Amino acid sequence: MRRLYIDTEFTQLDVSRRLISLALVGDDGREFYVELADTWTEADCSDFVRKIVLPQLDPDRHGMGRTEARGALLRFLAGCGEVEIIGDALEWDWPLLLELLDPVGLPDNVSGCRQVDDPLSALPAEAVPHHALLDARLIRDLCEGGTSS
Repeated sequence: MRRLYIDTEFTQLDVSRRLISLALVGDDGREFYVELADTWTEADCSDFVRKIVLPQLDPDRHGMGRTEARGALLRFLAGCGEVEIIGDALEWDWPLLLELLDPVGLPDNVSGCRQVDDPLSALPAEAVPHHALLDARLIRDLCEGGTSS
């Protein structure tokens, strides 16, 4: 079974959060990354997100509407075979993944999710980019014992 490492960025650290970006990075190197273009506004974002997360976005390259992003995510997952999704903050990331997949839901080849202790906490704060794709790569590399792409 393949492992996909998940990370997300979202508007603020509370229950009213909205998904900004989502990344899945496989133990085999495959990657999925999307920035949502129609589910949030800058006004929804915390000061931290405005200062650190938003400047790193590239909507011309990675931006999609929710419906398009859901389709792309489902196609990506379908091409992965049987997978388990692993994350360091599943209490935040997992519900956001499920919200993006709604109303279709998880494909049958996703066996579930597994929480890992926060491997990023071992890094200096400035080494964590707070970019979903870069953070997912770091989590994968720290969990798999590799080096970041």
